[in-house]
Amino acid sequence: MQLDPEELNTRDMYTWMVNSVLPRPIAWVSTRSRAGVNNLAPFSFFNAVCARPPTLMFCPSHDRHGRPKDTYRNVEETREFVVNIASWSQLTSMNASAESLPPEESEFDRFGVVPAPSVRIQAPRVEAAPISFECVLDRIIAFSEGPAAGHAVFGRIVWVHIADAVLGADGWPDVSRIDPIGRLGGTNYVRLGPITSLERPQ
Repeated sequence: MQLDPEELNTRDMYTWMVNSVLPRPIAWVSTRSRAGVNNLAPFSFFNAVCARPPTLMFCPSHDRHGRPKDTYRNVEETREFVVNIASWSQLTSMNASAESLPPEESEFDRFGVVPAPSVRIQAPRVEAAPISFECVLDRIIAFSEGPAAGHAVFGRIVWVHIADAVLGADGWPDVSRIDPIGRLGGTNYVRLGPITSLERPQ
């Protein structure tokens, strides 16, 4: 099969991409609006960018009407956010927080997710998340405008919270203790499976 992206509509292109780029890590992003409302939403177009400076990236899109969603708007206005890494035990609440709520309603309150204060920024983190990265906005790159418009949000990490319970004997995060959620296509998620270790070539 061969595909020409110019001949596909946005929904079909998205479906091909999310069923091919697998599995995807999830950024459970918490923000606070100018009005003081805490927001929480998951994003599977997400990854680390570099360690110098320490930078993360996630990609929010506008809604079907071309309007920015709460996370994007909050980041643009306050220039800060927290990337929380969700564990498998948080799958249900993480997925629920993807629901579109009015800007004045908090996903923390609606879905019973407990917030905790951050150290360097005003936006809260998820108290039960095994790892949380406090970030200040570095830049936003817009790739399009209108419905489903794509953006890449880059954040500089300014503080890291790591639960002691997920540290291994060597003092580093143990992926089996983090038990992260992987995103697949459609409504599917995946849990960590067997791990293979290989030394990288010099």
